[in-house]
Amino acid sequence: MRNWKKTTLFAWRSITGEAQAIRHSARRCATEAGPERDTAVQSLKAAGAALLAWAVAGWWWSAPMALLAPWTALFLVQSTVYRSLLSALQQFAVVVAGTLLAAGAGMLTHNTMTAMALALPLTVLLGNYARFGAQGLYAPTAALFVLVYGSYTGFDILHRFLETLLGAVIGIAVNALILPPVHSRHVRHLRERLPQNCAEFLHTVADGLQEPYNREQARAWYHQAVRLTDAVTDLRAARRWSNESYRLNPGHKLRRSVLPPPQADWDLTWDQITEHIRTTMRTLTEATALPDGVPGILATLLRAAGDVLDLQENDAADDGHHAEAVATAAHRQLTLILADGRYETTPALGGLTADTQRLVNDLTSLVNARYETPRITAGEPP
Repeated sequence: MRNWKKTTLFAWRSITGEAQAIRHSARRCATEAGPERDTAVQSLKAAGAALLAWAVAGWWWSAPMALLAPWTALFLVQSTVYRSLLSALQQFAVVVAGTLLAAGAGMLTHNTMTAMALALPLTVLLGNYARFGAQGLYAPTAALFVLVYGSYTGFDILHRFLETLLGAVIGIAVNALILPPVHSRHVRHLRERLPQNCAEFLHTVADGLQEPYNREQARAWYHQAVRLTDAVTDLRAARRWSNESYRLNPGHKLRRSVLPPPQADWDLTWDQITEHIRTTMRTLTEATALPDGVPGILATLLRAAGDVLDLQENDAADDGHHAEAVATAAHRQLTLILADGRYETTPALGGLTADTQRLVNDLTSLVNARYETPRITAGEPP
């Protein structure tokens, strides 16, 4: 009885939690632009494309295979116009292949079961061909439609092709001309959050270095640094998605509220920065002992590095140069300690000196690129 009550309570909490999540998503969809609204728009467009395809093929044309038009249109309202076009080509190719294989098997055997035994293995293998992607599933599906309904005369096959083509045209047109999907919002969000997250992380580590060394804490820092590098990977994926949404998209200029994504050269810089933060944290996990004063110097360096990254979205040039100078001076102190024979150095100190040197170089490049003043050549007005 007790286990039954626990199971019921757990199920009820899961249901209420899911209902609450759906309610929050619906509210965000209605009140702000975001993935929830994008999903709702694409869903309504897919439904509208299917209705339009049925109105043309089933109601106006009275086609014998009218189902294929809305069925095709429904699944070709993809997340980007380019993907809609690519999927249309793939789907049409597999539908043609599946239909012809099934028709050939049906005319050869004149028996539905035997024809399925011949056609389905071939169409399933064809559907698993990597070039067809997710659309490969439609090869055996088209074969089943042909054989189950016994419609594989030349007239029926021609109608299948025409209705599939009609659905594809309608699906692509709806996706391209009605609020064409442009996915640049996620790129901008990641670009805005990454400097802030890096700065907050470096400030946290700097504060933690004031405490006695704790290997578990150092490992936790390392795992957080890995997540920063993962964010750069997410940024690359989001940029690829954004670039694809602009390809072959004739209607994205109609969406004036959509801003273009930031330039891609920004990604390489932050790929280097996050990687050097990660290697610094990895070396810290090995630093069981450091010379006196080194943790404080390292804390100053990392805090200044965090200040530089935190200022990237501001125009405070003097503050940026000052923070970079503090980080450079702290690294110079690390180098002097490493070279001073009076200190008992460790491999970890050498590793930290090398890792932070690369990080400081990144900061210098970042500050120079962000706050550099334009040069005036001879003959040009000031």
